[in-house]
Amino acid sequence: MTSKKGISLTIGILAAITIASFMFWFIPDNNEMVFVISDFESHLDRVKDVHGVIKEGIDSKFQKLLNEEISPQEYIEAVEMSSSQIKSHIMQLVESKATVEWQESYINYIESLKQYNSYLRETIVVATLMEEGMESVETGKIFDQIKEFKENSESLILRSDNTRPGL
Repeated sequence: MTSKKGISLTIGILAAITIASFMFWFIPDNNEMVFVISDFESHLDRVKDVHGVIKEGIDSKFQKLLNEEISPQEYIEAVEMSSSQIKSHIMQLVESKATVEWQESYINYIESLKQYNSYLRETIVVATLMEEGMESVETGKIFDQIKEFKENSESLILRSDNTRPGL
């Protein structure tokens, strides 16, 4: 026959299984982290500072590439990492849900980052051509495009600064 201890243990195990299975229904599947930005000026300043550091590093590496002080592959790896960071900052700015007064400044800076990312892609083209033994006819157009992307990025940074609230 069955004992009271056996029945209690069976009921306890069934209760634990039931509770555990219901926990899966109540725990949300969406585990995305959401950052709430309340100081849009500081947030934009931090992104701008990081962007400045990335630009300095890439400018230095690009010059070293052109002087053949680093390999094209080494340069490409550095640019791909920087490009990933730029994309991350674009997403941060987009997802920050800037207030109406900050939207124009944020949009201009997002566009600046996109232009800078295009600049990075074009420098990768130069590195690839160097690896393959480039021809000067091909690179002339590419360097013009590189210059244009960089200038566009810089002008959009100025536009972002000029459209900040309170200026």
